Amino acid sequence: MPVNVVMPQMGESIFEGTVTKWLKKVGDRIERDEPLFEISTDKVDAEIPAPAAGTLKEIKVKEGETVQINTVVAIIEDGGPGAAAAPPAKAEAKPAAAAPPPAAKPTPTALPARPPVPPPAVGGELTFEPGKLREMGIRSSPLVRRLAKEHGIDLRQLKGSGAGGRISKQDIQRAIEQGVPAAAPAAIPAGAPTAPPAVALEVGVPRERIYFGRYEVEPMSNMRRLIAEHMVMSKRVSPHVYSADEVDMSGIVQLRDKLKDDFERRTETKLTFMPFFIRACVKGLRAFPTVNASIDGTNVVLHRDVNIGIAVALEAGLIVPVIKGAEEKNFLGLQRAVNDLAERARTKKLKLEEVQHSTFSITNPGVFGGLMGLPIINQPNVAILGIGAIQKRPVVINDAIGIRSMVYLTLSYDHRVVDGAIAHQFMRKVKDILENWSEPIL
Repeated sequence: MPVNVVMPQMGESIFEGTVTKWLKKVGDRIERDEPLFEISTDKVDAEIPAPAAGTLKEIKVKEGETVQINTVVAIIEDGGPGAAAAPPAKAEAKPAAAAPPPAAKPTPTALPARPPVPPPAVGGELTFEPGKLREMGIRSSPLVRRLAKEHGIDLRQLKGSGAGGRISKQDIQRAIEQGVPAAAPAAIPAGAPTAPPAVALEVGVPRERIYFGRYEVEPMSNMRRLIAEHMVMSKRVSPHVYSADEVDMSGIVQLRDKLKDDFERRTETKLTFMPFFIRACVKGLRAFPTVNASIDGTNVVLHRDVNIGIAVALEAGLIVPVIKGAEEKNFLGLQRAVNDLAERARTKKLKLEEVQHSTFSITNPGVFGGLMGLPIINQPNVAILGIGAIQKRPVVINDAIGIRSMVYLTLSYDHRVVDGAIAHQFMRKVKDILENWSEPIL
């Protein structure tokens, strides 16, 4: 019997996904749980397994198309004994409009077309533009705004039941079905997260100053666009401040050079510098808990767990898998976690929960030769550490010049909750641990 393959919901805050690649074609035999297609969301790229065994009868959503969750993307025919019906959708979802084809190369007199922007609200007119809604204190997701626009619902007339009065999917569906505003907002549970509206990617100069001479137009990939939106949002939300320090890594470099071969032979995993930095950050975050926090309006959420996000460079962007409970892992456990998450990030085998709930992040431009960098905070964290390249430099030691292995560390932090004094004390703690390393690694 036919089995519907649906776009899965890869998290509570995710309402749509993009089919990036089909791993099977129509007519192919597919086994249950065998990878069927790849998707990209604002959280993670993932391979989606077949829900049943059988023959791929029809592909309904082409590569590059973005659709809402629970949309049927394919049909499997003649499911075998291992077949299992796909979970029914909670509500019938309409496929999102297919992305427009790349604009043709423009002539000197015609710029590439861009999507029309809904006019701002004037008087009693409806508006669905995120910036205008935000100015009016209306908080909603892209899905809610799309449904409201399709059904002519005035979001100003609804009372959101989500955290902070946010209009949820259930609110807009109730309004569509009943034709009346949703119920009054429920009480906000302690520590409830809030979701910011989507961020528009703006043009900084008149478009005539962008298109000139010889050029090609290449649309952003879905991952690149989502990264751009996340970074723009972070810069708008968090007042970024930066602190830098220089650390003498000579002792750790010598220790690693001495033990790396034996470490790999005994543990079957490579020894890198990252677990040294993670361990130092864990101790620093324990000493200064406001750096291990998030902000919810006027509330500071102090996380008791230390979940370290590690930025991993991919071919088309980056992703930040998370080492959960880093404070509970020994050195070997941290090294195994780093190697495992990095490998699965590059092979697109991460699970959704492995890219969520970080409390602090680390990025390492030094592996690409960067001397130092000023990273953008990974929301909802309030700080991120940037690690530069470890290089031999002349330094003053007891009034004499010596050659030491040095590294620049930079801390980007949210000045709403972290002040310079705390940031520099945190950096001093990290520096002292690294320069006076005493923990056994085997």
